[in-house]
Amino acid sequence: MERIFFNAHSGLRYLVLLAGVLAIAYFAFGLVTKRPFDKGGRILGASFAGLLHLQVLLGILVLVTRFYYPALIGHIVMMVAAAGVAQALISVNRRKAQPGYGLPLAGVGLAVLFIIGGIMAIGRGVFTSTAM
Repeated sequence: MERIFFNAHSGLRYLVLLAGVLAIAYFAFGLVTKRPFDKGGRILGASFAGLLHLQVLLGILVLVTRFYYPALIGHIVMMVAAAGVAQALISVNRRKAQPGYGLPLAGVGLAVLFIIGGIMAIGRGVFTSTAM
């Protein structure tokens, strides 16, 4: 069972990063062109945050089914920070009277940086796959 969780967690990383890059591009374009925040922005932000939360859940399942090593502390802290900052800034933006692209851009951008840092914390490259 641990192999299933590990492979799912490892593979979902690429989808999370892709969603992050798409969201950053969309939010940056919206910010530069000064368009009003739209449904597409809400969908991209929610999709990125949802995939990131699924990734955290899979990470917890990997943690409880596999062996622990000290480098995981940095990985866990960075991933929880990524999920927290993305969710917080996207939620704050959604509750504003006039939502914009700045907060979600900052939230997703910071989250992607935390994700990259979290991957590197366990000694892996961002696009490197390893066996268990």
